[in-house]
Amino acid sequence: MSEIVFASATRQAQLIKRGEVSPVELVTEYLERIERFDGDINSFVTVTADKALEEARRARRSLGQGNLPPFVGVPITIKDLTEVEGVGFTASAKPFADKVGETDAASVTRIKDAGFIILGKTNTPELGTLCVTESDLNGACRNPWDPSLTPGGSSGGAAAGVAAGFSPIAHGSDGGGSIRIPASCCGLYGLKPSRGRISNGPGGGDLAGLGVQGPLARTVEDAAALLDVMAGYELGDPYWAPPPERAFLREVGAPPGRLRIAFTTEAPNFAPVAEEVVAATMEAAETLEGLGHIVEEAAPEWADPEITPLFVTLWQARSVDGCEPQELEPINRALIESGARTSSLEYVRALSRLQTKARGIVAFWRDFDLLLTPTLALEPVPVGWVFESEHPWEQFARMGLFIPFSPLINLTGQPACSLPLHWTAEGIPIGVQLVGRPAGEAMLLRVSAQLEEARPWAQCRPPGLR
Repeated sequence: MSEIVFASATRQAQLIKRGEVSPVELVTEYLERIERFDGDINSFVTVTADKALEEARRARRSLGQGNLPPFVGVPITIKDLTEVEGVGFTASAKPFADKVGETDAASVTRIKDAGFIILGKTNTPELGTLCVTESDLNGACRNPWDPSLTPGGSSGGAAAGVAAGFSPIAHGSDGGGSIRIPASCCGLYGLKPSRGRISNGPGGGDLAGLGVQGPLARTVEDAAALLDVMAGYELGDPYWAPPPERAFLREVGAPPGRLRIAFTTEAPNFAPVAEEVVAATMEAAETLEGLGHIVEEAAPEWADPEITPLFVTLWQARSVDGCEPQELEPINRALIESGARTSSLEYVRALSRLQTKARGIVAFWRDFDLLLTPTLALEPVPVGWVFESEHPWEQFARMGLFIPFSPLINLTGQPACSLPLHWTAEGIPIGVQLVGRPAGEAMLLRVSAQLEEARPWAQCRPPGLR
């Protein structure tokens, strides 16, 4: 059974439906791996072992009855910023240490209806604020490729769990890069869908529209399939994306045609980009050119020093019900206290200015089909790197050195992905980012699948966890 844990979710679903693998055996294998290895990685906040086994037995009894959901008996994990009824919902914040989900988020309902079995909730930084997964409540999550390094954040536990073979696929969320960052650090494919593609209901209000949920997977096919499962409008959603012409899964393997693709290795905020990261991006550009695409160096007009402080105005203006700022870690305390000093007029002006700037950035895609960039400016940083300074605003500035390429895509609402196309000589993954046109997941998936075929990565596994 050890090999099956690294199989794709779609492959596992096929084997289960053919009776070649039992959902109970599969869930048991994952639970045993979690028990054996996760003490060193800390990808899980909560493991719902008893409930998962109960669901696995129910799935086993349903086999052969017809009309089975597409992923019957296949395990999955849910990030601990998304509510699951009856399961801990800590957001890695001490004030919520004993909080339990009262209902299923809309995305979780869709995941359950597709037949997935939830193994538990995955680790995240406090309130999902950071680009690393470290918190006072739930501790540091570590990178399966090198435990001294971060798996990224805020979906770090989700990515680390898939990379380590604790689940075949994971649910994540992305408000400033939080799917793409850990995908890059952990050698996975991570897809940030378009704004409004997946409902954040029934709670989760987001006036700025920065956050969206999405998949972390070992293959493009799995990511597309999970996107199909989670996508869709829910009554009352403030944003919604136009429905796709066909299932996203059908885009995997479809010919993209000859595209015009821009690339840049210069960070929008002028942060220095590591040589190995530049090399990874140039390799990807050469691969795309070898696949027949027109590839040229160009970038949107996003090198604007006004954008970062405006973005921070939106990022900090978040209400946290049920706790006082002094109950939180220093960086969240500083953000919330600063947000409280920001007037409603300042907030609305910042939102309006950023929407105008977003229009200017998106205009770039009138001339190009896709944009290729590094996912991160640096290789995965050591655990604790963000906190080398005790001053919260210096910590925030350090994050800007690590993740300059991802937050602007949350501002524009475009789809984007991180692809694991490069490993260092030390065996550490480095991802590259592709950004599609608004509501352009279909083309993004087509080209991602083309790159996956040209430079396969699914068989790359962390040492000691194979």
